[in-house]
Amino acid sequence: MSNSMFNRILVAVDGSPASLHALKETFRLARAERGWVAAVSVVPPHDGELRLVGVSNIAELMRAPAEKALDDAARVAKQEGISLRTILLQGEPHEAIVTLAEEGGYDLIALGVKGYNLSDTVLMGSVTARVIGYGETNVLVIPRESRLNWQRILVPIDGSPSSRAAADIAFRLFDSYGSEVTFATVADVPSHLYGISAQAVDRILSESRQHLDEIRNEAASREIDAEYILREGEPAEILTEVAGKQESDLIVMGSHGRTGLTRLLMGSVTDRVIKNSGYPILVVRNALSSVATDGLVRKPGRFAADMQGV
Repeated sequence: MSNSMFNRILVAVDGSPASLHALKETFRLARAERGWVAAVSVVPPHDGELRLVGVSNIAELMRAPAEKALDDAARVAKQEGISLRTILLQGEPHEAIVTLAEEGGYDLIALGVKGYNLSDTVLMGSVTARVIGYGETNVLVIPRESRLNWQRILVPIDGSPSSRAAADIAFRLFDSYGSEVTFATVADVPSHLYGISAQAVDRILSESRQHLDEIRNEAASREIDAEYILREGEPAEILTEVAGKQESDLIVMGSHGRTGLTRLLMGSVTDRVIKNSGYPILVVRNALSSVATDGLVRKPGRFAADMQGV
């Protein structure tokens, strides 16, 4: 479709069940969007210490798991009837994935997670958080036990540019698929503030209502019927609770909130929702273009030579 949002999708794989599940779910999105998918696996750097334990061919040893992961991905793609491009890279995983996505003009990076703990990401460690924080490509995080769908969408709103971009994607999902959209704003009012300054509490609540009203007005101008929720409390806890009550299929949220975050998102609302919700989460780093790509690499770079054709 000419106005599809995700024409080029990059999935990070390591051969684990979580990453293969994410790959399969991404195929469903690619079919709906009439886009195409590439799988990337990254050979991490080593510091030479393996030579101390008698390992002779370090390069082969390090490449083997990544190559097997791509073989597994190709096998799954064949079973699903999907044409898949496989890419083998070497370097720091998050840097390699992000650079490839940006040089290749990908609209989306998809990552699988084992469960509810971010430390169980498909590439282990904090790679998911680093991919989100390091680059400007939108990231789809898919827990292993979840099913990717876009019928019921929850969109947290906090007035930040990235949350407005998330709202725009939700509007477009409504237009394309008739998705049921819920916009939620959480007023994070510290409990001690009630006894110190009622005026400050009122200001926080007023700002939260304003954020929600702005989205309500924009939705009305587009003739989009949505639900709106305003709650008080700790944002990540409230959002996870609302997602459960709404039986959300997908959470679409910005990566930066009004309080400002570290580059790697540690301790952020986004990070905690990813850890605790168990739902697929589309982390919006930028607004999407409505123009379909031509299937070519738009910004050839140093990773182009590492691409393995299928």
